[in-house]
Amino acid sequence: MRKLQMEELNRLSVEEFQEVDKKNFCLILDDVRSMNNVGSAFRTGDAFLVEKIYLCGITGTPPHREIEKTALGSTDSVAWEHKADIIELITELKQNGYTVLAVEQVENSLKLTDFQPEPAKKYAFVFGNEVFGVNDAAIAAADHCLEVPQFGTKHSLNIAVTVGIICWDYVSKVISK
Repeated sequence: MRKLQMEELNRLSVEEFQEVDKKNFCLILDDVRSMNNVGSAFRTGDAFLVEKIYLCGITGTPPHREIEKTALGSTDSVAWEHKADIIELITELKQNGYTVLAVEQVENSLKLTDFQPEPAKKYAFVFGNEVFGVNDAAIAAADHCLEVPQFGTKHSLNIAVTVGIICWDYVSKVISK
């Protein structure tokens, strides 16, 4: 086995990325404190052709040195927008045909293993604060809550890890249909 060289990976340029059809989903980061988590969400969003990332509440926005440290330039390729009020954003997205799924551990949540996205539908995935999770008002406004099953002693995963899991799960299920 030989590690592939960068030019062998056939990655899109920023311009090509902006023109290519995206997958039918967006990410919402609400009150995310860590700029590293924000940057990681951008890098993951780039990898999985996310339509857009919405940065809500106190979530930091590019340009920011700490975001760029993990984003590695993906803030130039992935469309993003800051929205002060997550509830207004959720309402707007739902009016535009998105199914909004808060990623949180709640009663009667839909386990990720049971989530079967429909390729023609549009989805928005909400990720909350590192300590407090998705806020109660956003949970109430969402169409449903998705939960990543966990089996160890910790009660949650890092946002950057969870974004990666959700994006891969969604894209792999949509591609396979």
